[in-house]
Amino acid sequence: MKPNMHPVYETITARCQCGNTFETRSTAAKGLSVEVCAVCHPYFTGKQRLMDTAGRIDRFRRKYATEPAAKT
Repeated sequence: MKPNMHPVYETITARCQCGNTFETRSTAAKGLSVEVCAVCHPYFTGKQRLMDTAGRIDRFRRKYATEPAAKT
């Protein structure tokens, strides 16, 4: 390998949106911001977190709810 060619691989602090912080290694000089981590991810916690933005789920349920057949 050529010297001084590769970036420095350092320990950095990563911060999740849930507030959890952990140390990892990266070539990024600054801290890292992530959306989900092992503490809040549904796969690891076993809890499903349903994000209802602007009532989209309610709108979907109303749209595809079973309705009685129309009279002829």
